[in-house]
This record gives sequence, C-alpha cells and structure tokens, in this order.
Amino acid sequence: MPSTSSGRGRFITLEGPDGAGKSVQATRLAASLRAAGATVTLTREPGGTPLGERIREVLLVGDHPPRTAESDALLFNAARSQLVRDVIAPALARGETVICDRFADSTVAYQGYGSGLDRQALRHLEALATGGLRPDVILLLDVPVVVGLTRRAAGAPDQLNRFERSVRHDEVFHERVRKGYLAMAAEDPRRWQVVDARADPDAVAEEIARLFPNDLDRSEPNAILQRITS
Repeated sequence: MPSTSSGRGRFITLEGPDGAGKSVQATRLAASLRAAGATVTLTREPGGTPLGERIREVLLVGDHPPRTAESDALLFNAARSQLVRDVIAPALARGETVICDRFADSTVAYQGYGSGLDRQALRHLEALATGGLRPDVILLLDVPVVVGLTRRAAGAPDQLNRFERSVRHDEVFHERVRKGYLAMAAEDPRRWQVVDARADPDAVAEEIARLFPNDLDRSEPNAILQRITS
C-alpha cells in the first residue's frame, strides 16, 4: 500500500509513456475513490486552469515557429505553477484527494530523459513552479514502447498532438522516456507504484483500486501547503 506525506489531503499523480491509458485510469480512480466516500478533485497537465488551458493549446496544437525543449519545459512549468496555486494546493488544504493526469515527473521524463535537458535544472525549475509540493503517490502506468505507440497509432490521425506528430519523438526517444520513468520509480519506491498497463482498462483499474484504502482521513496541512495557500 502506498504511504503518504503528512498533508491533510492526498496528492496522487498518474504518469507513464504514450499510450499507457493515464487519462482513462485517472477518471476511473477518481470515481472509485468517490464511491468510497472521498472528496476528489480531478485535474490534468498541462491545463486545469484558464491560463493552463491556454498554455496547453500553445504546447500541444501548433509548432510554428518550432520550439526548443527548454521552451517547452518553461511553458509546462508556467501552467504547473498556476495549477498548484489555484487548484491543487487549495484542494489539499481542504482535505480533498487530488488526482492529476501527469505532473512534474512528466517534464523530467520527456524533456529530461527524452530530450536530454539537465535533469537537476528541471527539478530546480519544478521546485520554483510548485513551491516544493510533490505527489504523495505516483502511479506509473508502464507499457512497452511498441505497445504504447501501437495504441496511439490506432487513434484518429487528426487527434494527435504536436509531440505525437513530431519526427523527433521516434521509438528511440520513447525508449529513453520509458527508461527514465522506470529509473525514477526505482530511486523512490516509497512513492512510486509501477502498474502493468498492458492489460485491458478494467483489469488495470482493478489493480489500481487495490492500492488504496477506504480510510482517507489526513492530519493538518503541512508547511508547504500552508505557504502555497497563504
């Protein structure tokens, strides 16, 4: 069972390579925890706020002019900063469970391990954007790259975002991303839970649901939440 920090609420993020089914499982986990009596805020990255949704469009829709990995990392963190302060931190301070489809570890995986940016610098940028807030539980939905890319290719071509269309993000790139995720999980097994996402969505949802107890009470907000929401 995942352990959590001392904050009043619980912060759960879903991470993983392309095609792992994060958005579907985030929605299903929120429904499962609500059925168990929890008050849940479900959000996503990039997005979740008016500014974040505008940045999401910039990041995912167009690539004219082309942007660097550094620019992408800065934009992701700009959206992240607003999301933490407007949505995540206030919900945690109210004692809610927050579920976020992707968070800062995505930037480390894709722009760090995938695109080669300095990972320590990305962590410093993350700390600035989030005020030091990190997830209590990180669910890594893991699939082999070929499985994830095959799933992605089965969707409508006009639904692919800028990153999914990019020729730079080939199979080798995604192998680096997956290895990065697995490396982060191995370095911090207390918070990371690796879930085999090759199965059908129902089976994956059942495996995730088993990780969480029904008792979701938490103590007073920790110092980070008090600082962010003050």
